[in-house]
Amino acid sequence: MESVTSRQNAVVKTFRNLAGRRGEGDRQVLLEGEHLLSEALSAGLRVTTAALASRVLAREADSNQARVRVLADRLRQQGARVLTVSETVLAAMSPVRTPSGIVAIAEFIAPPLERVMEGPLPLVALLAGVQDPGNLGAVVRTAEAAGATGLVACPPSADPFGWKALRGAMGSTFRLPVPERVPLHEALLAARRRGLVIAAAVPRGGTPMHEFDFRRPVALMLGGEGGGLDEAHVDHADERITIPMKPPVESLNVAVSAAVMLYEAARQRAPRGHVLHSPTSHDQAP
Repeated sequence: MESVTSRQNAVVKTFRNLAGRRGEGDRQVLLEGEHLLSEALSAGLRVTTAALASRVLAREADSNQARVRVLADRLRQQGARVLTVSETVLAAMSPVRTPSGIVAIAEFIAPPLERVMEGPLPLVALLAGVQDPGNLGAVVRTAEAAGATGLVACPPSADPFGWKALRGAMGSTFRLPVPERVPLHEALLAARRRGLVIAAAVPRGGTPMHEFDFRRPVALMLGGEGGGLDEAHVDHADERITIPMKPPVESLNVAVSAAVMLYEAARQRAPRGHVLHSPTSHDQAP
């Protein structure tokens, strides 16, 4: 197994660049940790390079590290370049404060916008300016769990394929159609061409969530942290929708708002008497 001992090595620089800001159209994504890497492989992503902490190879490695070692063997068999590195070098390659033991680079091509709107009854989460990547990743995860057909993160939203957003989504980004950096006006035009009802989530004055009809093709538009949707964005919507809240609470975190509304959509769309799937212990992420 190839070993890298210097933080100045070119491959270390590649990892550090991806931990910063990805370039538009960049097909590489940074994956930190055994869980996310396993999800990526299950989704069919091609891993090109992985860095493994040398401690994982030690005989006294615990069960978590043993799983990482098995994963590294799997990567090597699939043709990935697998490196062993010291803790110091791994710290330079990993974007997290306490690296888990493995970090990798994979190739991923984002799907086109049209794929988000596919299906007989589309339900699209349309994010306008969600700038916290952790929040964005959480919405991606919730959207998949609630049965949405896709999600569009419009600039100046965070990059859905940045490492922190990917980590927050826990693998959902590799399964749920999420296009890359689509301007809001393009997403709205695509939704209208497909016949979706554009619903703007507003803190007050909209149709109460439980009275809104989600049994139609819907694009649910949510704004960013703090200010929510700009009034100009709201003016482009067909309808407005509000989560009823007991005073003096006036607003919720965007990830929470998305979860509440998307699960209301799932409830309305479920066949009568149908209970949403409850995961077994095998389905739950660690």
